[in-house]
Amino acid sequence: MSAAGTARETPAEVVARLRAAFRTGRTGDLSWRTDQLTRLRALLTERGDALAEALHADLGKSRKEAYRTEIDFTVREIDHTLERLAGWLEPEPAPVPAVLAGATARTVQDPLGVVLVIAPWNYPVQLLLAPVAGALAAGNTVVAKPSELAPATSAALARLLPEYLDGDTLTVVEGGVPETTALLAERFDHIFYTGNGTVGRIVMAAAAKHLTPVTLELGGKSPAFVDRDTDLKTVAARLVSGKFLNTGQTCVAPDYVLTDPETAPALTDALAAAVEEQFGTDASQSPEYGRIVNERHFDRLVGLLDSGRTVTGGAHDRDTKYIAPTVLADVAPDSPVMQEEIFGPVLPVLTVDGLDEAIGFINDRDKPLALYAFTESPGVRERLLAETSSGGVGMGLPLAHLTVSDLPFGGVGESGMGNYHGRYSLETFSHRKAVLDTPLG
Repeated sequence: MSAAGTARETPAEVVARLRAAFRTGRTGDLSWRTDQLTRLRALLTERGDALAEALHADLGKSRKEAYRTEIDFTVREIDHTLERLAGWLEPEPAPVPAVLAGATARTVQDPLGVVLVIAPWNYPVQLLLAPVAGALAAGNTVVAKPSELAPATSAALARLLPEYLDGDTLTVVEGGVPETTALLAERFDHIFYTGNGTVGRIVMAAAAKHLTPVTLELGGKSPAFVDRDTDLKTVAARLVSGKFLNTGQTCVAPDYVLTDPETAPALTDALAAAVEEQFGTDASQSPEYGRIVNERHFDRLVGLLDSGRTVTGGAHDRDTKYIAPTVLADVAPDSPVMQEEIFGPVLPVLTVDGLDEAIGFINDRDKPLALYAFTESPGVRERLLAETSSGGVGMGLPLAHLTVSDLPFGGVGESGMGNYHGRYSLETFSHRKAVLDTPLG
């Protein structure tokens, strides 16, 4: 357990200390909020290389990828918030009915109190600090729980956060399942969890004991529909970039591809060519291609490689936790690779007779975190938007919707509940309080 001067605190002591700090009222001041966000930004810009080294140790991420997807990503989110926070916090007037003539109505954003943020291992900097930034912007005190499965990054964050931020209002708690379980036994005012649905259910059950609201950022099998008569070279390049970023260990990565039988052979050829163009003939030698987080996930992924005909990839090395970027063709809907979220560098291509069958295929499964479509047809776009449900939609480019701070990021159904980024983070970590002011005279 790490915090400025508070080593060996119990979870109950941590929460009590943070609640006492919250009750002083200082976290509600705009100046405190902006100061903490500015300090968090300074951590990222001044100590980014230390975080990049930790990310390389945990996941084999290149320095370029670490900055692009984690460090700079979070800096942009903080900058977006700092620029707009004062305006977001302005009370919003509401009209009153004639029977209340003379009264005024408004809503104000109240901080919630003590927030718990539990981060995953795949983007262990961004997915801890972006929610933390939102919680601080909303005026809360925070317990930050990094992932123990990214130990180097967890240690770096536990060391650096107390150096930059107010230790009385933000505490880092490291550890595994026992530490997280002990935290979840405490009463928080909001719990923000990013990870898988199995643990999400545990978090939600623990939160229910205290009627604590939760945000669950989960995952699922995000489909990509490729229409006939599209530019397959462009489509393949974009699918490969999105799928194999962070070695496929991305919650919104395209999980599988749907296309028609006539398009599939040309598409799989284009995907193989795009893999070689991006990573070379041997991706294990590419400085921009990472590794699987641990042996358990490696073994699980290797077990999925026989789910179809290998178009490219398939090579793997347990000693280095390397699995080549792999594209599978002739994949059956009931194959092992289609029974779980892949969360690794394996991209299955399945065939459907057309848009109707594609929509039915998607709707027969749990609602995904993202849906991607590559089509020139406005009608196809509209039908996919109207007739499917997903956390978000990307037309023509995977993953990019996460980079738009004015768009909410979150899931629906099995892929999660609640959302954040930009103003939506403020809404998540605040209570919108109704105020009616009626004159006495």
